Parts: sequence; C-alpha cells; structure tokens
Amino acid sequence: MKRLAQAVTLATGWRRGLLAWIAGAAGALAMPPLGLLPALFLSLTPAVWLIDGSVRDTRRGSLAAAALAGWLWGFGYFVAGLWWLGAAFLVEADQFAWALPFGVLGLPALLAFFPAFGFALARLLWSPGAGRLFAFAFALTASEWLRGHLFTGFPWNALGMALGQNLWLMQSASLVGLYGLTVLATATGAAPALLASDGPARRRWGAPVLAAALLAAMAGFGAWRVPADPLPSVPGVRLRLMQPNLPQDAKFHPGNRQAIMQRYLALSASRPLGVSGDAAAPTHIVWPESAFPFLLHRSPAELNQIATLLPPGTHLVTGAARMDDPLPGEEVGKFYNAIQVIDDRGTILGSYDKVHLVPFGEYVPKFLDALIRAMGLRQFVHIPGGFEPSGRRTTLTVPGLPPVAATICYEAIFPGEFMPEGPRPQLILNVTNDAWFGRTPGPYQHFAQARLRAVEEGLPLVRDANTGISAVVDPYGRVTASLPLGAEGVLDADLPAAIPAPVQARAGTFALTAMLLICLMAAMALRGSRPRRE
Repeated sequence: MKRLAQAVTLATGWRRGLLAWIAGAAGALAMPPLGLLPALFLSLTPAVWLIDGSVRDTRRGSLAAAALAGWLWGFGYFVAGLWWLGAAFLVEADQFAWALPFGVLGLPALLAFFPAFGFALARLLWSPGAGRLFAFAFALTASEWLRGHLFTGFPWNALGMALGQNLWLMQSASLVGLYGLTVLATATGAAPALLASDGPARRRWGAPVLAAALLAAMAGFGAWRVPADPLPSVPGVRLRLMQPNLPQDAKFHPGNRQAIMQRYLALSASRPLGVSGDAAAPTHIVWPESAFPFLLHRSPAELNQIATLLPPGTHLVTGAARMDDPLPGEEVGKFYNAIQVIDDRGTILGSYDKVHLVPFGEYVPKFLDALIRAMGLRQFVHIPGGFEPSGRRTTLTVPGLPPVAATICYEAIFPGEFMPEGPRPQLILNVTNDAWFGRTPGPYQHFAQARLRAVEEGLPLVRDANTGISAVVDPYGRVTASLPLGAEGVLDADLPAAIPAPVQARAGTFALTAMLLICLMAAMALRGSRPRRE
C-alpha cells in the first residue's frame, strides 16, 4: 500500500494526470447500473494521495496542483458516468451528430470544475494525519452541493448515490438525505488512504476500521428500519402504468398521431401476463412524459378516444405538452411540459406544469436560441422557442388519489425541490421519457435517483417511463412492481401508503449542515494539532 501511495503521490506530468483521470473514472463504476461499492475506494483513496502530492508540488503552487488533479479526476468521473448522453445526439443524427463531442466531453469538462474546487478547498484544510479525511469529506461534499444548485443545478450521480442503491444502506437517506450520504461516502471511501501512513498500526488502521464499522452500522440501521411485511395499500386505488416503449425517432411524429394513439389505447386496455381474470380493475391509468406528438388539449378526437377507453370513475394521468392562448400581438402562446388529468368524459380536470426544465434540452437561453437559428440549426424539442417553466410548484389533484407531488423527467433528481408548499403530499409521481438514451446506464441512474426520493420523503413513488424503468416503489425504497427497460406492456399495482415524514423530510438541510460543520471543525482542529508539511 505504501508503494502504491508513493507512486501516486510522487507522480508528475502526464502520469499524474492519467492517474487522476483513471481514479475518477473508477468512481463511475459505483453508480448504477453496476453499483460496485468497492469502486468508491478505488476512486477516492487515490484522490487523497493526489492531494498529498499537491502539497509537495511547489513549482505551480499546491492549490493549483490540487485543483488540476481535481479537474482531471472529475473529468474522468463524468466522462465514464455520463457518456450515454451522446445517445441523444444520435436520435436525429443528421441534425445533431455534430454536437455529440460537446455532450460527451464538453459537459464533463465543465462539471469537472466542481471537484477541482473541492480538491483545492480540501488542500486549504489539509494535514498529514486523519484530519485530511475530514477536510476531504467537507470539501468534496461542498462541491457536490454546489454542483446540485448552481447554474440551475445538476446533481446527477452525486457521490452519495454509491450508498443510495442498496436497500439497507439507502435508509440513512431518511436521516441525512443525498448530500448527507455524500459526506459518508466520501469519508468512508477515502479512509483506506491512511493505510499508507507512517507510524503505529493503530494510526494506520483506525480510520479504515471506523469506516467499515460505519458502513456496518448503516446497514444495521437499514435492516432495522425496513419492515418485514409489505405496507398497507391505499384503499380504493388500483394503478395501471402503460409503458409503450416508443422510440424517440421519426416514428414519434405528428404524422403518426393516430398509430401512436391506437398503440396507447390498445396497451392500456390489455391485461398484463400473470393477472387473473378477477383482478381488480384499474382506477387510474398513467401514461409517460411526452406521450403525444401533438397538443392533446386541442385534440377533441383523441380526447373522445380516451373517454371511450376509460370506464366510469376511471382517470387518466398523462404527460402532454400544452399551450396557453397567445397574448395580443403574439403568434403562438407559451408551451409547457405538463401532466394532465383526464376523466371518463374526456375532460381535462387539471394539470401540473414542469418547473425545472432541462437546459439546452427543453429550452435554450434566448440569445443562444437566436444564434442557433441564425446558423440554420435548431434545438432538441420541436417547440417554437422551447418550453416555458412554471412559475410555482403546486400539488396535483387527481380524483381518487391522495395529494400528488408531481415531477416530470429529471425534476426527480433534485432532493426536496419537487415538494410543493402547504400540506404534505402522500405520493410522488414521476413521468419521464428516457427513450433519448436507449439501453444505456442513463435510465438506470435516473430510476435509482427517483427511488431515493421516496426514502428521503417517506412517500411512495409511482414512476411511468416511455421505455422504462416504470415502477411502483414504497416509502422504504422497495420496488413493489416494475417493468424492465426496453419492454412494452402495462403494469397493474396497488399504491403503498405513505409513512410519517422521516427526519430528512422534516429537517431539510439541517443534518447536512451539522455534518459539514463537524467535518470542518475536526479538519481544522486536527490541522492545528500537527506540524504542517509544506
């Protein structure tokens, strides 16, 4: 271990850069769909040694050396973890293939500045002993929190997700949330770095043993928290999730509207395999995001077809673009990415408009939009000017269902943000269209993050995805029913009941703030108690 640590610490030039990139890329193996927890140690332990090496680097300045190592580490992590974004540029390759390098390499290059900041901040608090683990956990979690909030935020594959996939380990999110898991993941993943320290065995083995004990305690807490029996179901609710597995290509075109509609209707009226003839009829049918290549609320023929599909008392909850009436002087109204509720008469009872849009996917800043059009190019969505964000987050009311916290697509990756003000909802609904990314790790990562929201909030999750993964998840993160990625079909399931709001849902960021302060105080105290090596 000492030889390995010395090789990383003393590496210079391209060797140091390559080691940093490989270490970061290894961390992506801890994310879905692989979820290899040991990869976290293979990634974060060398990261500590890289910062150790920056302390010795006096040619460029130790802060700059740490930041550069952090940038290369982050570039490896995001390229290996987000390469699948390139699939979206190949859906309409004739128009967007030119932008593929910007998505596969450009976005990771920008995101890498966050761990670069984290490494530099850790260097400011660095000390040769165990204190550097606290400095590292504080600084890297702070950088991850910033990544999730600045510039509209992008907390995809936050390091805490390495612990947020296992049923028992993820239960700690009910206490500390995603970023609290990030503190724990960073500290435990970096702990083996101390095995290469000088001094007695107690100093070398203390942190790794404590890290192992912490993971064991988390697993024990999870095993205690998750009940042995299924939760009771909400009375009078029977869900049917329709997963059409419709490709995001030329087939999803206004010219195919009737064929698409017939596909939805036929699937929704079918009965999944394995369900007996006397199974309860669905009370609510759910269709995914972007279900229609047309405006449903302005299509009376299709609304009539939905009315014919729905038995009395049944409701459809579906993703659908909608448009406001144009204001005086406007040619077209504003477009919204929405969820609409339709009754058995074909009447739209209400809707939820998406608040947190995907930059460059659902909208482009106006000055860039004008530039793109001047170059003869267009944005991803076939919507003039892109979608508009809703100004406020509201509870979605669906007759027969408890109050709904609605999320569309990647809104579900933002901890706590999707919860509306006012009385606590009793259900998280996530409709999405991951067809852009095919059978890549992207849809698995998306589902895992939405699943963790159920644990944080103590609410069941109903997730309907065009190509999968569609599922019903209980408030403990247990998947009670699901359809796999790439399958066409319907899923009938009961709705698990909500549980009392866990600590994270009640306290918000209080636990994270306390954990960060503890790490900062410990790092500074241990830094001041030991002589510094410059």
